[in-house]
Amino acid sequence: MTVHVAPKDFTATPVVIADEQARHAEAREALLDAAFGEARLAKTCERLREGRLPAEGLALVAMLGERLVGTVRLWNVALGPQRPALMLGPLAVDGSIRSAGIGAMLMREALGRARDDGHRVVILVGDAPYYGRFGFSSRNMDRLWLPGPVDRARFLGLDLIPGALDGARGLVSPTGAEAPRWQGLDLSATWRRAA
Repeated sequence: MTVHVAPKDFTATPVVIADEQARHAEAREALLDAAFGEARLAKTCERLREGRLPAEGLALVAMLGERLVGTVRLWNVALGPQRPALMLGPLAVDGSIRSAGIGAMLMREALGRARDDGHRVVILVGDAPYYGRFGFSSRNMDRLWLPGPVDRARFLGLDLIPGALDGARGLVSPTGAEAPRWQGLDLSATWRRAA
């Protein structure tokens, strides 16, 4: 599904929120490098994305004409044993139009799709004041941990179904589809950039 929206700062050209395609890979990586730098690949959340594909139907881009101006992905994870969830990230918007509301549009579309697909919980590591406006909080996150260091104040969760995070405990681990392999070679880094 493609959503056409006109953010508050644009009138002539609408921003289109659409499914990410392989043709978006180069522009998406450039946007992420500009937003987070090369160090983004060393972050703890990246350990949960390595060798995996994003959750089906939950890798989105924002296009302004032919220009990619935003991206968000959600990933399948488990919160301890047998508690499926999604991990959101990264979310990035082109710095030249960051105040136009594109990040909020991507968030609303991604969370709406996740809810419509029957997902119960979304977690992330991010800025609490920003993500708090979408309902994310640190409530019920204290008994969960990630496979590496994390600022606990930035480790946030959202119940898509009320009470879905209640009692969650354990290690957050990846559960999504594995990236393809070819003749025994791990293509995850290449595929992650193209997926």
